[in-house]
Amino acid sequence: MSGKGKLYGVGLGPGDPSLMTVRAVEVIGEADVIAYHSARHGRSIARAIAAKHLRADHVEERLVYPVTTETTEHPGGYQGAMDEFYAEAAARLAAHLDAGRTVAVLAEGDPLFYGSYMHMHKRLADRYDTEVIPGVTSVSAAAARLGAPLAEGEEVLTVLPGTLPEEELTARLAATDVAVVMKLGRTFPKVRRALEAAGRLAEARYVERATMSGERTGELADVDPESVPYFSVAVLPSRVDAERPVRPRGDVVVVGTGPAGPLWLTPETRAALAAADDLVGYTTYLDRVPVRPGQLRHGSDNRVESERAEFALQLAERGRRVAVVSGGDPGVFAMATAVLEAASQPEYADVPVRVLPGVTAANAAAARAGAPLGHDYATISLSDRLKPWEVIAERLRAAASADLVLALYNPGSRSRTWQVGKARELLLEHRAPDTPVVVARDVGGPGERVRIVRLADLDPAVVDMRTILLVGSSQTRAVRRGDGEQIVWTPRRYPEA
Repeated sequence: MSGKGKLYGVGLGPGDPSLMTVRAVEVIGEADVIAYHSARHGRSIARAIAAKHLRADHVEERLVYPVTTETTEHPGGYQGAMDEFYAEAAARLAAHLDAGRTVAVLAEGDPLFYGSYMHMHKRLADRYDTEVIPGVTSVSAAAARLGAPLAEGEEVLTVLPGTLPEEELTARLAATDVAVVMKLGRTFPKVRRALEAAGRLAEARYVERATMSGERTGELADVDPESVPYFSVAVLPSRVDAERPVRPRGDVVVVGTGPAGPLWLTPETRAALAAADDLVGYTTYLDRVPVRPGQLRHGSDNRVESERAEFALQLAERGRRVAVVSGGDPGVFAMATAVLEAASQPEYADVPVRVLPGVTAANAAAARAGAPLGHDYATISLSDRLKPWEVIAERLRAAASADLVLALYNPGSRSRTWQVGKARELLLEHRAPDTPVVVARDVGGPGERVRIVRLADLDPAVVDMRTILLVGSSQTRAVRRGDGEQIVWTPRRYPEA
């Protein structure tokens, strides 16, 4: 790089010139060339911020966008026009750098945070000595102007462009603790709808032109969509110490955490857990949910499902928003039935109850093993605590004789040790000894172990309550691939008689 000039990406902050860093002012003062982007009207916010630091002998390179919100006749469409523009702009700056001149590219906010400078950086930084001067972002400026904490403690901050599809915005806004949505302007009506659908509109604040002339802040719900410029953001500030709304009656949502930790949660489930005033559930499942300030947790033993359900409904009657936490999918041998049974009593008839789906153990285990549930299958619990073993045996025989793949839940525990052996005997009356069986324990957890054995070799001693069994049909295949991995799959096509 000897003899070549140096490239600077200079962050100017959110708009107020007094928020420029000392280093940004130094670099501008030392530069030979000052470059900045602008629309075709010629005005540049970046230049206006840095104006008092520009010298008469500065060479100014105005990088004018060929298209902003209007249509283009470029054969490559909008992206093609912009790619061509960035290539031409980089070539103009490269000519100065090759001549030994120092080039400072001005950028509002931070150069590498949704900024135009980054397109120059990607095209030039590998060829020239480069330094990026960070700047105060619009996110930080917006929080400061609102005077509201942006994120505290273990809260997660999500920054989103308003250009995302509405459903994606809704899911991400619902699932996060704190959020900032950039690039409003024409996207504002969509962002507002997404906030409302996510149940977050009442929390949302609006900041326009933070630290600049014409700054405006307020409740987002009150903003006229026709008045929103591009330089505005939506903010969902910290929930820590936020006042919980007073409701005459709350509600209950039953959620499934999947077979293990946070990776198995759906965005809808995350949103329900974050919005709850109270969490009710088996302590092991509650431990999977992050602790949030102001949220109450009510853990209990795994054998008091009815009591948990009634307790949740009673909390809701007092105006609390309650999430009943279940493992797997709440509707599969889990808490949804207990809650709905209790909610069917006359005294709870007016309490709203919802059930949100989760990843169930059968689907999780099947995915780890391949696709053993690729055709018709039956799901049966081997627990005889709530139904007689005779009923279980009859259902096993019926499903086996129908040649269904079987997903066997609750196969064994410390006090139930003989059911797996008896089930194996019943199934061998209808299945070949070499029928593949997926033995999956603690799927998604630290003790995960998934093995594939022959039905005849199924050992009850390795089965406990954290295990699920997937027993193949006559069509299920176990194949060892070239890498030595064994997979199990059941064809979707069944042979004709």
